[in-house]
Formats: sequence, structure tokens, C-alpha cells
Amino acid sequence: MPTAITYDLRKHVWLHAERVSNVSSTNFPGHYPEEDHSWVVSPSQDHIEGRQKIIKTAPVEFDLVGVDASIANAYRRILIAEDKVYVWDNTSVVVDEVLAQRIGLVPLNVKMIKPTDRNTLVFRLQVACQRRKHAPKDTTDPSKLYINHEVLSSHFRRVPQGEQEVVVADNPPAPTNLDIVLTKLQPGQEIDMELHAVKGVGKDHAKFCPVATASYRLLPLVILNPDKLVPRELADFFQKCFSPGVVQVDPRTKAVSVDSKKMQKEMMSREVYRHPEFEGCIRLVRVRDHFLFNIESEGFYPPQRLLPEAITVMRAKIATSTCCGNFTK
Repeated sequence: MPTAITYDLRKHVWLHAERVSNVSSTNFPGHYPEEDHSWVVSPSQDHIEGRQKIIKTAPVEFDLVGVDASIANAYRRILIAEDKVYVWDNTSVVVDEVLAQRIGLVPLNVKMIKPTDRNTLVFRLQVACQRRKHAPKDTTDPSKLYINHEVLSSHFRRVPQGEQEVVVADNPPAPTNLDIVLTKLQPGQEIDMELHAVKGVGKDHAKFCPVATASYRLLPLVILNPDKLVPRELADFFQKCFSPGVVQVDPRTKAVSVDSKKMQKEMMSREVYRHPEFEGCIRLVRVRDHFLFNIESEGFYPPQRLLPEAITVMRAKIATSTCCGNFTK
């Protein structure tokens, strides 16, 4: 028998037919009148939980449980919150500044974190366009007429610095996509640049942001009223008011139950509220401290590593704040 779910004023946001109630938390999240909820690290760690669900190249999905919305949103904002180019020769139609901007948007598969003399990355981009000597006379295809008519990210040539040849031998830095078109050339045009890759953060420029999307939603809950059951003759119709798999109907007794393992699939359309015959049989809520996160990576960070990086950034912010310095202990 599934465990009965009851409405909790502290944890649940109540979804009505045309409005939402109990949406505000207390002034101090987790604190309630006449109760001692002094915030220290060890007790808080007991009720904060992370559940990783799906790991792909992109995206990653996980649950963040037991924190206030302010904390979850801080992580989201950190997740979505400069390369230097030295031009020796550029006779293409694209001006230096625009070409440098395009180059800066090329993501690199770099696992290095701290900018030191051992991980400063240098690339050389040296491309010249020439006519093919034996190109077909009746063709207009530039790829058959010219050599290097397109400047691609695959033209990056790494220039190892210091001990990089040994340190990154197993995974040499390179563009994650080798087919990015940077510009196009005509015969006689040439590009010669030296590229210095540096680490930055998304708030400085969008090109530093490794996150394509970062979003979360509150866990949906469907609560059945044990005092007013769904009419058996309407059980199948009731089931269709929800996302597939969320509501189960016993084929023999027509008893209605909710599958808690598939609750996350419910999209909370509130279709059930349109039918007066189900009034009082159901309550739709969302859990205030259970966040369903979805993070998609388009940079060199694997998606499962992005949240730990965001936590590191938040800890650094707290450590530099005078009023909150004790939280890091």
C-alpha cells in the first residue's frame, strides 16, 4: 500500500483552480515562531540532500532537497551568471575586433582551473587562401576552387608552454567543435594570429559561461482526499486529467492511487479542477524545499561538475562577506 500523503502547511504550496496559496516562506527560511532553529552547519547538513538522476553529456538532472528557494536560486544564478588575441596579419574582410570576438566564443576542452604559468594556453591561427592549380574549370564550388577558403576552429594549432607537453599529454586542449566557421577567405587573403586563452566567469562575458540552460521547478504532489474518494465510474476519466503514469487505477476495483515514483512527470495542468464532479477529491501542491534541477553544459565542464563549481563560488562569496563569515566554519 502506498504511503498516504497529507498537506503540510510548512512545505507545500497549494495550487487552486485559478490561484496559488501558501507561497511565501518565513522571513528567515526554516525558522518558525517559538521554536529554536539556530542555523549551524552540522544539523543543516542532515536535512539537505542531493539526488542525481540522469547523467548525459548534456543535460544533467538532479534533485536538490531541504533548502530554501533563495539558496536554490542563488545556485541557478551563479551557473548562468577573456580570451586575448594578438593579430599579426589579417587581410580578410572581417575586422580584427570582430574576428577576435568570434574566436573568443569557441569553447575549449580544458580541465585546468587556476591560471598559472603551467596552464596558460596559447594557440596559433595561421591560414592563407590559395587557388587550386587543377580545379575544374566549370565549377563554382569554392571548396573545389580554393584551398582554405574557410577558416575553421580546426585550424587552431596549440603552442605548448612550459611543461604542458607532459602535463596535458593525455588530453591536449583543443576546441570542442572543430567545424566552427570563423571567417571566409579569398585567394591572396591571410590570417596570422596568436591566441591566449584565459579563464573568466559568465558575469564578465557570455563567452565564459559553460551553461546553456539552468532551470529548476518545485516537486509536484497529487494528494488524494481519503474522506472523499473519486467515484469509481469516473476513475478512468480522472486518470486522464494527469500526466501519463501519475495516477493508477485498479482494473478490478477501480480504486484510484498515486504513483509517487512518477510524480515528477506531473505538469500540474490543473485539468482536474475543471470538472466539478472531482471537487474535494484532490489537492494539488508543490513541495517548497524540493527542487528538480536541469543543467545543460555547452562548454568544457561536464554537466555533473557544474553544481559543485557553483557551490565553490557561493562558499567563496560567503567567506569574503564579513557578516556571514562564520557560515564557512
